[in-house]
Amino acid sequence: MLCKELELRKYELPGHKVQTIYFGGGTPSLLSSEELKQIFDTIYSNYKVAEDAEVTLEANPDDLSGEKLEVLKASKINRLSIGVQSFFEEDLKLMNRAHNASEALESIQMTKEYFDNISIDLIYGIPDMSEERWKKNIEIALELGLPHFSCYALTVEPNTALKKFIDKGIIKPVDDEAAKAHFEILILTLKKAGFVHYEFSNFGKPDYFSQNNTAYWTGKSYLGIGPSAHSYDGETRKWNINNNTLYIKSIQKGIIPAEEETLSAKDKYNEYVMTHLRTMWGVSPEEVRERFGVVFQEYLLEQAKQYLNEGFLKMELGNLHVTEKGKFLSDGIAADLFLVE
Repeated sequence: MLCKELELRKYELPGHKVQTIYFGGGTPSLLSSEELKQIFDTIYSNYKVAEDAEVTLEANPDDLSGEKLEVLKASKINRLSIGVQSFFEEDLKLMNRAHNASEALESIQMTKEYFDNISIDLIYGIPDMSEERWKKNIEIALELGLPHFSCYALTVEPNTALKKFIDKGIIKPVDDEAAKAHFEILILTLKKAGFVHYEFSNFGKPDYFSQNNTAYWTGKSYLGIGPSAHSYDGETRKWNINNNTLYIKSIQKGIIPAEEETLSAKDKYNEYVMTHLRTMWGVSPEEVRERFGVVFQEYLLEQAKQYLNEGFLKMELGNLHVTEKGKFLSDGIAADLFLVE
């Protein structure tokens, strides 16, 4: 059905050259070599793909055997993103992860034999995670010599086991101040190690920034294939139905099971501010004027004044950037720069 959808939607990217392909969400590392070949054959026969395209696959440590890595290496995949989360047993148990700490280490060491471009996910702000344990997590990651890290604060989603344990007092609630302290340690340590903090949650060595995620943050078009997948063409946003059975029945009939919304100038401005403020490139008032008009530019600069005065924002080379002091508050600052009715 993924291949059928790829064929049905090839007309949505007329003349565009595909720069990134990303297998994410769920557990794409479960795909067999035959399934991967079928998907890649469909992509390459229906779309123009750049010769140097970044092709990423998300994987869990417990899925990465030597045999699986051989399969992935033989495909078009040239980048792996591994969901490690932590190198400590107590953290993994709290987050109900399928892998253990030794599997996390072993999977990365094995992966390095097959791939150079590797990213891992780490989680901070975990209840009872001391600053020392977080520092040790970063230290272990750095010792592995990886070129990219994605680091996220733990968020507690409703209707999850973690939420129920916190509500019952079995596990301590997430402490925002502890998460902020972990974030500051992360920035300082990775900067010293030569990493560029190019987006709020992402750190890369030069030439190893995620091209796929950078495309999101800089407003490039993308096509999302499969149940729940989102797409964006600069003017409209689409999202596929999140029910597998209904998705399959619809695709079999040649119908894309998606809802769609056309973005207003206000929507586009708000998204531009939200995404760009998270990056090292910042928000360009000049680009805002060119794309949305002088009214939006004036509004942006007026709303930014307070944060500039308080040292949470700075103007550098004509662009608004979040300062070190304001980084952990960037989402809230962006919300205050939004245009609301």
